[in-house]
Amino acid sequence: MCPVAKGAYHGPAPIPEEGKWVQVKENKDISGLTHGVGWCAPQQGACKLTLNVKNGVIEEALVETVGCSGMTHSAAMAAEILQGKTLLEALNTDLVCDAINVAMRELFLQIAYGRSQTAFSEGGLPIGAGLEDLGKPFRSLVGTMYGTRKKGARYLEMAEGYVTKLALDKDSQIIGYGFVNLGKMMNAIRKGADANEALKAASGHYGRFAEADGAVKFIDPREE
Repeated sequence: MCPVAKGAYHGPAPIPEEGKWVQVKENKDISGLTHGVGWCAPQQGACKLTLNVKNGVIEEALVETVGCSGMTHSAAMAAEILQGKTLLEALNTDLVCDAINVAMRELFLQIAYGRSQTAFSEGGLPIGAGLEDLGKPFRSLVGTMYGTRKKGARYLEMAEGYVTKLALDKDSQIIGYGFVNLGKMMNAIRKGADANEALKAASGHYGRFAEADGAVKFIDPREE
């Protein structure tokens, strides 16, 4: 059969990344910072993965997990595995835990299609920016709530920190809570502060927590 010449060259559609429009043909063409969530096959745990990719190579990885206890050890191994790999290498590497592997897959899709958090940020974000997701205390923001039909709700952990007390009004409804910011407390202790003083300084409350605001009872959500 005679050869037929190809007409116009239709290259890959340009994607937005770090303030540029890029035609991605190779690993090295991909840059961007993004984060997303993955889950394991039985859906008993989840991973939030943050990657900072420069010229196709993962320079920075933040691995946060919730679920089975083994996930924390898997995350420790994944944190050693990820940096220094190209996106394609990481996608085809066993990251120990299903949830982390799925998170890697989802992030690959985002970043390869230009859906990164830094798509329109000129130059992207410097290495180390991913850690800023955790804030000054360098702790993941975790929400832990528990409730039963018979006994009602218990707040155990909020964005502000470890919940120590719930404030109830005259109808036994939650109207506020006290908390300890464990990140701030541990930072103070590491710098030499007395543990009791650090606990006091890192404590706070939210909502209508004072008796003057309608609180008639305070309960320990873990004991009462």
